[in-house]
Amino acid sequence: MLVGTGTAVNVLTVLVGGSAGLLVGHRLPERVRTTVTAALGLVTLLIAADAAQDVGGAALVDAVDRGAPMLVVLGSLVIGGILGSWARLENRLEAFGGVLQRRLTRGRAVDGGDAAGAERERFVQGFVISSLVFCVGPLTILGSLNEGLGRGPDQLLLKATLDGFAALAFAASFGVGVLASALSVGVVQGSLTVLGLVLGTVLPEPHLLALSATGGLVLVGVALRLLAIGSVPVADLLPSLLVAPALTELAIALH
Repeated sequence: MLVGTGTAVNVLTVLVGGSAGLLVGHRLPERVRTTVTAALGLVTLLIAADAAQDVGGAALVDAVDRGAPMLVVLGSLVIGGILGSWARLENRLEAFGGVLQRRLTRGRAVDGGDAAGAERERFVQGFVISSLVFCVGPLTILGSLNEGLGRGPDQLLLKATLDGFAALAFAASFGVGVLASALSVGVVQGSLTVLGLVLGTVLPEPHLLALSATGGLVLVGVALRLLAIGSVPVADLLPSLLVAPALTELAIALH
């Protein structure tokens, strides 16, 4: 298959799944949509827990010594959170969602300012939450890099299937903003695929395990938002995915 096929299919499944969700969304009562969103939160929590277990991966433990992997993940989240908060990534992502909402809903009649605000909030929520769920996680990073390295799109095709079903449920709950997240999928995964082409290699296994564990904890924040337990500024934590491999290399050097 051509390089980029996995990302293209993923974008398509988000659009198709989201469109299907819009068609049935208005037929679903609020109670059903809330339950579906909670179910997605629980599944996201399960995926996050599975990824977070990589903190105990043998390759990582052997490379940095026992006990150090937890410190690597902790340091990654703290440093990444500081950098993300300083850059106001959460606010910028929400603002970008607002810009898309105004462009995509231009010309639609809305009654009153309160209704317009509620519509904008629903769009932004759908865009932000869907973008984070679809773009944060081991499958996104590893699948895109591996496709760029010519190892095939198998991981991204699996992710595309999962994202299609998730997009259907998200769109039924949050509306058209979910379809806009296909843009995030294309940009993030496309960029990582190009990165794989340029690098010509992947990170060593210990670095990947640290990145995966860190990404799993970031997904916990997404799950908490879906379950309405807390409003974690997940986007502000995204730089931790870049910090994790760097701290792993530092820990290996000090080992």
